[in-house]
Amino acid sequence: MADWNKLTSRGNVEDRRSAGSTLRAGGGLGVGGIVLFLLINYLSGGNVDVTDVVNQLESTQVVQQNIDTTAFAGSDSYEVFASTVLGSTNDMWTSLFNKSNYNYTPPDLVLFRGSTESSCGGAFVNDGPHYCPEDSTIYLDETFFDELQKRFGASGDVAQAYVIAHEVGHHIQNQLDIQNSDSIQNELQADCFAGLWASSIKDRGVFEANEIKEALDAASAVGDDNIQKTTTGRVSPETWTHGSSAQRVQAFTKGYESGSFNSCY
Repeated sequence: MADWNKLTSRGNVEDRRSAGSTLRAGGGLGVGGIVLFLLINYLSGGNVDVTDVVNQLESTQVVQQNIDTTAFAGSDSYEVFASTVLGSTNDMWTSLFNKSNYNYTPPDLVLFRGSTESSCGGAFVNDGPHYCPEDSTIYLDETFFDELQKRFGASGDVAQAYVIAHEVGHHIQNQLDIQNSDSIQNELQADCFAGLWASSIKDRGVFEANEIKEALDAASAVGDDNIQKTTTGRVSPETWTHGSSAQRVQAFTKGYESGSFNSCY
């Protein structure tokens, strides 16, 4: 496990896990929704209307999720972990922005269970960790990582930190207004930004030997080709939205090894 105590800055984390919540069964088109769509599309021979699937996911029944709200009283270890990772990204991006005479506005991060309100139409566990540009906030239900490990073999605290840093990358794109019309290029750039963050702390004794491999394994696990192969048994590059496993690993590695913002363009 990485030594996050070497990092002293803290980001703004709002813990909503102690609040009662509802869970939408379909969840949206995060990793869970994408997997469901791929599976439906595969079983139907590729003749599914994407709009119909989205409408079905958006209109699925809302059910109450029972959560032990007392488990999240005070600042628990996961809240501290998320705040620490976010704080370290704030340090790096503030420094980079200052060098270019820009003011960096850090994102917020909301921890939740099941579902919660957001300015992007709500956040749901099946959406996976995601960034909402409307309120400059990252939404994270950490139980997503249990599914990521079980179905795609990615695990570890460094893997989870990579995901947070990736979502911060989308915040950077939003703040600098550098979103690419190509969704794959957007995702790969966010991966590169995550690698840039990892590079900024690699000499501070945070990571143990070879521990950065957890981030590389996570980047590989969420490649479109791996998700498709795991869920459908076939790969369809024409439907990719995030890039292949090799592309995502390469993008993260580029940022990590170069330590240069310009390398992510």
